[in-house]
Amino acid sequence: MKTHILIVDDETEIVQLIALYLRNEGYTIHTAFNGLEALDMMKREQLHLMILDIMMPHVDGIEVCKQVRQFSNIPILMLSAKAEDMDKIMGLMTGADDYMIKPFNPLELVARVKALLRRSSLQHAANQAGTDNNIQIKSLTINKENHTVNVENKLIKLTPIEFDILYLLASHPGRVYSSEDIFELVWKDTPFDSNKTVMVHISNIREKLEVALEGEKIIHTVWGVGYKIEK
Repeated sequence: MKTHILIVDDETEIVQLIALYLRNEGYTIHTAFNGLEALDMMKREQLHLMILDIMMPHVDGIEVCKQVRQFSNIPILMLSAKAEDMDKIMGLMTGADDYMIKPFNPLELVARVKALLRRSSLQHAANQAGTDNNIQIKSLTINKENHTVNVENKLIKLTPIEFDILYLLASHPGRVYSSEDIFELVWKDTPFDSNKTVMVHISNIREKLEVALEGEKIIHTVWGVGYKIEK
């Protein structure tokens, strides 16, 4: 089955460059040049990944990401011409899985796309399998095989990255993982400037869990060291 990728950017040259490299890898490419086109495309096409620029006319990438996350866990790779931390944090907080700064190396972008698709594919396969292999933490149930998280049969929607982080911590209760450890084990990449990326994803996971658990904390910060889930 063909893998369909949506590239969203108001710069035609950027879209064409990314499309060229990804088509060479055998992917089917769809394009949109503003946020409204992107949202319309998401509802019309069966897509497997989105590459999404932040700064666009009509509806920006942050808003697109927010709206997409209301109905889809498709992997999202954010692009931005700005290197400021706040742009990166905002992108990740709205549900993006990864983030790259322009100008970027097209080969690195291809590598990140492959990594996101591989993780998404593993999650999909696990969902289809549906076998029971649970980790239980108080009222929280984490199922490794189908990549689901439930509180008293109520499903908590996590992105693939968020699930992988939670599962890593939950499968080793009491062990403290630094941001660098988490980045290297989950992203399978060199932990360069990983602290803020991991921090934002941890924040997203906590918010989702604490809403479902009525304020009860599962993930704890060990200041100056990292994160853990208590035994």
